[in-house]
Amino acid sequence: MAELQQLQVQEVVDSMVKSLEKENMQKMQGLMFRCSTSCCEDRQASLQQVHQSIKRCHVPLAQAQALVISELEKFKDRLAWCTMQCNNKAKDLIDAGSKELQVKQQLDGCVTKCVDDHVHLIPTTTKKMKEALLAIGKQKSLPVAIEAEGKNIFFIRNWEL
Repeated sequence: MAELQQLQVQEVVDSMVKSLEKENMQKMQGLMFRCSTSCCEDRQASLQQVHQSIKRCHVPLAQAQALVISELEKFKDRLAWCTMQCNNKAKDLIDAGSKELQVKQQLDGCVTKCVDDHVHLIPTTTKKMKEALLAIGKQKSLPVAIEAEGKNIFFIRNWEL
C-alpha cells in the first residue's frame, strides 16, 4: 500500500480508537477499579473470595478490549485482502504482457479504491463497536459470591455506563 494511503488509514483508525477509549473504555476501566476496590474493602471475605471478586470485576473490560482488538483485526484483514487482490490483478496484467507503467497506474488506482472503501466503513464499524461496548457495559451486574456461615450469599455489583 502506498505511503499516503497507509497514513490515511492509520489516522482514521487512530481517531476511531481514541474515540472508543475516551467515550467507552475509560468509563469501563473506572468501573472496574471501583468494583475491585469494593472487593478489597470487604472485610468479611477471605483472600480467595476477594481475588475471585476482583477477577469478576475485570470481565467486562477484558471483553471490551477483546471486542475492539477483534474488530480492528477484521478491518486490517479485509483491507489486506483487498490490496492483495489488487496485487494479484497487477501480477496477472504483467504476466499477460501489459506495460509496467500502465499496470502501476492500475495498481495505484485499485489500492486507492480499497483504502477509500475501507475508510468509509470506519463510521459504521465505530458505531457497531460502540453499541457492542454499551451492551457489555449494560450487563448491569456481576454476581459476587460471599460465604457467610457456610452459605454462599450473592450480591450484585452494578455496571452501568
